[in-house]
Amino acid sequence: MVNKNIVDTTLEQAREWGNALYLSDGLVLTDKIAHASISKEPIRLNFILMALCRKGKASYNIDTCEQTVLPGDLFFISERHIVDNFQSSDDFDCLYIMLSTQFYHGFVQNVKNVSSLLLFSMNNPVVHLTTEEIQTFDNYFQTIRKKMTNKNHHYRTELVQALLLAMFYDMSDIIYRVEQNSAKKQTRSDVIFSRFINLLQENFRKERRVGWYANQLEITAKYLSEVVKNVSKRTPNEWIDSYVVLEIRVLLKNSPKTIKEITEELNFPNQSFLGKYFKEHVGVSPSEYRKD
Repeated sequence: MVNKNIVDTTLEQAREWGNALYLSDGLVLTDKIAHASISKEPIRLNFILMALCRKGKASYNIDTCEQTVLPGDLFFISERHIVDNFQSSDDFDCLYIMLSTQFYHGFVQNVKNVSSLLLFSMNNPVVHLTTEEIQTFDNYFQTIRKKMTNKNHHYRTELVQALLLAMFYDMSDIIYRVEQNSAKKQTRSDVIFSRFINLLQENFRKERRVGWYANQLEITAKYLSEVVKNVSKRTPNEWIDSYVVLEIRVLLKNSPKTIKEITEELNFPNQSFLGKYFKEHVGVSPSEYRKD
């Protein structure tokens, strides 16, 4: 067996996959990547990919599990998962929506039980849509693409995020339909991961210790770390940091609160600690980020 190098692929690189439209905040739309120059090595996506197959056929492995995509199939690949052995027919044609995790969480942060969507995509990477659902997805794609081209619209990003949020609510209805018709039961790991994300959404402003979440779930921190990494390909600390950093970004950009007030609200010991934490994850200080 020949070992292959895993190639990390960023959203910036995905812009070059086809006739792409993109927002600098972290969104790429395209319908032309069938013949793009994509690495033949296994690739680890550092973004979220969702696509609707309109024509042709493709096959690929995701985390070593083989998947087949046919017309009318919606396929979803979460961040950090590894895609290999991608092959497609000459007429393979899809509508692709690719988002950075930060951009995604920026518009779904108020959606209840985000963990359901995360788990669903991991357990159901390919789902066949009804004729009505296909039309709904296509309508959203075309509308979002049209709004993205209007660069003079002062609220372009906010408008696109609102449309994406509406689309994900429609997707939640698809999840409900599929789960109602599925005999597949959640594993213990799925349940633990879902409960961890729900706890995190409620408590990340005050608690950043993996051990605290493990205690709430009545399991060891080591076991929680193993389960979360196995299910999501991210560690509990990475999940915690992503929620905290996003909240700091939102408060800096969209609230009049001082950095001192944000420090207190997010339970950091002092402003210096928050500043060091934020710069470590974002690359700039909170004050610099607020000025940009």
